[in-house]
Amino acid sequence: MIHKRRTGDELSGIAEDLRRAAFFDGFSPAELERVAELAEPAVAEEGALLIDQGRVGLECYVILRGQAAIYVGGEHIATLAPGSIVGEMALIEHRPRNASVVAVTALRLLTFDTRAFGRLLEEMPKAHDRVIALLLARMRPPA
Repeated sequence: MIHKRRTGDELSGIAEDLRRAAFFDGFSPAELERVAELAEPAVAEEGALLIDQGRVGLECYVILRGQAAIYVGGEHIATLAPGSIVGEMALIEHRPRNASVVAVTALRLLTFDTRAFGRLLEEMPKAHDRVIALLLARMRPPA
């Protein structure tokens, strides 16, 4: 995969979007710029299938703008808002996807491939701890 080098302005813009993402709350400006360096910006049109249940996961996403829906076995179980991270479970567990994710609206996203996501978790203990907490919360049975 070829990654184009982004300008400082592009990285600053991505870092500013991340500052508003709940997952990255409390990260320093330098940490947010590093996250921006590791990620690839992407867009998805309304109705686009981001994640296909049962397929092997090679990337995860942070939703910067728009909404996406999560489906398990065709049943809608949740709607994701800006600031949500999705797809990380498959990268950590190295297992097929547990759910499908579809863009409800047009989306602006950041994409992390397996390698970039691994580096994020390795370099930033805050990100590592939040992903583990998110995984644990998702594995708990509903109340």
